[in-house]
Amino acid sequence: MHRQARATIKSFVLLLFLTPLVAQNAPDPHSVPAVDAGLGSCSADFTITDTAGKPVYAAKINVRVSYGFLNAHKLDLEVGTNIDGKARFSGLPSNLKHGLFFQASEGDRTGNAFDDPAVKCKADFAVTLRKTTQQ
Repeated sequence: MHRQARATIKSFVLLLFLTPLVAQNAPDPHSVPAVDAGLGSCSADFTITDTAGKPVYAAKINVRVSYGFLNAHKLDLEVGTNIDGKARFSGLPSNLKHGLFFQASEGDRTGNAFDDPAVKCKADFAVTLRKTTQQ
């Protein structure tokens, strides 16, 4: 048997064994992406949609958490939405001097939400992204 034919057969056999492993490691598009701030027990769950009510995939949600004495510590967090337009921030502190302002965006569309974890520790938001207007 020629050397090239053996290499082709070995490659084919290797491909047969690796294909199921790759398929098993594929991420679930419906699992909710989450970022843990590690500062407390509060959370904020998001569902991001467009103006037609359809979920927005890969929208970015940002928040700055200012905490500690005189709000001297700042933590910028970002998470992207899954195929269902869902994302989560966990580990948010409940004793903030100011609330949290979340900004969501995808392309030229934006939306926002506000939460005061001292009032509502487990927040749930439905944010509709709208095109930004030029002034």
